[in-house]
Amino acid sequence: MLPIFYGLLAALGWGAADFTGGLAARKTGAYRAVFYGELIGIFALFFIILFSGEALPDRRVWIFAMLAGVFGTLGLIFLYHAMTVGLMSIATPVSALLAAMLPVIVGIVREGLPDWMTIIGFGFALFAVWMISQGEDGVTDIFAHLSDLKLPLLAGIGFGLYFVLMHEATNTGATIWPMVASRSGGMTLITIYMFVTRSSWKVTDSTTWPTITLNGLLDISGNVFFILAGQLGRLDVAAVLSSLFPGITVLLAWIFLKERLSRGQWIGIAAALAAIVFMTV
Repeated sequence: MLPIFYGLLAALGWGAADFTGGLAARKTGAYRAVFYGELIGIFALFFIILFSGEALPDRRVWIFAMLAGVFGTLGLIFLYHAMTVGLMSIATPVSALLAAMLPVIVGIVREGLPDWMTIIGFGFALFAVWMISQGEDGVTDIFAHLSDLKLPLLAGIGFGLYFVLMHEATNTGATIWPMVASRSGGMTLITIYMFVTRSSWKVTDSTTWPTITLNGLLDISGNVFFILAGQLGRLDVAAVLSSLFPGITVLLAWIFLKERLSRGQWIGIAAALAAIVFMTV
């Protein structure tokens, strides 16, 4: 039961982080918001290490965690670019669905099939991710937009590899240091990208900093709970439950920004609740 609880807390942390990150990105740009959010997250992690006394892990952990950070950040870059050049209603659900499916495949190969109730829960959860991630109009004709699928698929692979590699980096019990390594890998990639594209580093609106700070802390909490869920249970269960984070994001937008939820998104939220029920009985 504890891995289920931690997986849901990871979804809560990441969903709230995406909400605050979206608010920050509107004012200062997506890449600056991601970079400074990760920078604040690293400072928070070092503060935690001072009190936790967690020992430095071996080189293998650092390599896997840094690779996880690179792939996760690549996923973000591909997703943001897909949203600017294609249909957002296709980019988000396709990337989110693939991100959840990849760890399921790896988990089944490495650990065997879970019980049938969990498998049914997987089905409801993957359906929920697809429905929740769509906009008001939904994906009206996906076959007419096959050219828009390349970047979302790459984004989903990046996110899925983050789940798999981060689980591999933390399966020996280390928690905080792998997150430092992951953030370092991600920040290195964003730094290179911003230098190559000659993007501005300046945050012009100082009122954005509290939102960026909250985004960084919430993202860290999501990562911590995902790691704990994977350490105490199966990778596929942890990844699928954590991938329900779009539901938290759209609910927060509905509550605080008064954004209208489509019927499909409400169906997705109901499917997410059903998935939780099946995976906890």
